[in-house]
Amino acid sequence: MLTHIDENNNPSMVDVGDKLVTERTASARAIVLLPEEISKLFYNNDIQSKKGPVFHTAIIAGTMGSKKTPDLIPFCHPIGLENCKITIILKNNEVIIDCHTKVTSKTGVEMEALTGASIAALTVYDMCKAMSHNIIIKEIKLIEKKGGKSDFIQK
Repeated sequence: MLTHIDENNNPSMVDVGDKLVTERTASARAIVLLPEEISKLFYNNDIQSKKGPVFHTAIIAGTMGSKKTPDLIPFCHPIGLENCKITIILKNNEVIIDCHTKVTSKTGVEMEALTGASIAALTVYDMCKAMSHNIIIKEIKLIEKKGGKSDFIQK
């Protein structure tokens, strides 16, 4: 059943008025595949591009994106995001971006985690594209969510 469709098949925000306020967390991951000519330039787990430090900038952009999720995704509820932590590591030619979010609310934070990871991945692409356009955002996925009606862990 689609939760964002009302009884008349019109798009609608989910009513969370009767839900309990609980602590809710979510983790999402994005993987960016870099061509070897770019990944070999990374030293100490970051690279200085013409636009600045790639990973540091992606962390800031991902955090900002996570906080802007309800402005980007039409039916996401505005929430008081309590925490957003983004970590980025380079493993071979893969940039692994993890975004962890937390809120105490009536609705979850998986969209905020997914948005944060996505925006961080897009920022890596943007900052490295002058060196090559052979950059692939390989995947974006929910890793885990806790709190609310059900928990989820990616297997």
